[in-house]
Parts: sequence; C-alpha cells; structure tokens
Amino acid sequence: MESTNLSRQIEFIKEVDKLKYILRKTKLFNSNRNENDAEHSWHLALMALILVGHANVQVDLLKVIKMLLIHDIVEIDAGDTFIYDHQKSHDNTEEERKAAKRIFGLLPDDQAAELIAIWEEFEEHQTDEAKFARAMDRLEPLLQNTSNEGGTWKEFGVNYEKVYAKKQVIQQGSTTIWHYAEQLIDDSVEKGILKK
Repeated sequence: MESTNLSRQIEFIKEVDKLKYILRKTKLFNSNRNENDAEHSWHLALMALILVGHANVQVDLLKVIKMLLIHDIVEIDAGDTFIYDHQKSHDNTEEERKAAKRIFGLLPDDQAAELIAIWEEFEEHQTDEAKFARAMDRLEPLLQNTSNEGGTWKEFGVNYEKVYAKKQVIQQGSTTIWHYAEQLIDDSVEKGILKK
C-alpha cells in the first residue's frame, strides 16, 4: 500500500511539472519575459508568507500557502485565461473542476480529497484564507504591470475601470494592501501607463 501511494504521489509530482510550461500574459518584474504558472504560484506563496501580518483577520497561513501553490494546477488542462479576456470567462470553473478531478485524482484518495477541497475553497473565495489568498493573486500582476510601465494593460488596451474592478477584491483579504494597491492604480493613471 505504501509503495502504491508513493508511486501515485510521484506521478502527481511529474504531472504538475507541466505547470512550468503554462505561460501567463503578465511579464516578470522589469522584464519582457512572460511569467509561467509555477513561478506565479511560488511568488504568491512567498508573498503570503511575508504579507500575512496585513490580513484583515488572523488566517491559517499554511492553508493559504497550500491554496496559492495549487490554485492554478488546473491550468495544465484548462489553460490560463487572461483576467481581462473578452472572449472567455476567467471563472471557467466547470472546465477547471474536471481538470482538478483528473490531476489531483492522481494522488492517493485522502490527499486528492484534501487538495480538491482546498482548491474549491479558493475558487469560492468565501473563507478568510481564500480572501487573503485571492488578494495575493490580484496584487502580484498589479505590481508586475506597474514595474513594466503598464505591461499587459498597454498591450491589451485594459483601462482604469477594468483594473479597478478586478483589483478591488484585494480589500476583502486586506484593507491595508488594498489602500496600497489603490494608490498604485492612481499613480499609474497619473504616469500615463493606465488609461482612464
């Protein structure tokens, strides 16, 4: 039984290596290279570790980190959907739910059930942990775009209203970080890297 579990865990580890090949629209800080999903997930987990003191309420940091490390694994099958995409909803949950069952299903049943539950909790963004994790997920691309003189905002013609609407959910996880983010958005308009 133990060797069977180990084999399944190794298969999962091999499978999730594919996350390194899923490119996002957002570019790395001060760079023209697209970030991949694995880099994004790692960066968010580290951000949560550093910024957890700014959460609106005390959160279970380990659960937040788990959410951030696994939240985009479904994109191995479903692909990355640009948050400002006009054609496809960013909340393509049915496609992603199917991917979650397949990919997490490679694991032993107890681990699969735990990770699917954590992934679903993140997607539903109702718990304090999910709200803080989501705040990290929305903050990182904002930091990247401001470091890249507008980055994907300029590239895809994204305006202030769209950015503000997508980023204001940060306040559900951290009002402190939201005030910082809001200032970055306003500064971006002043600098001319985000059109109003």
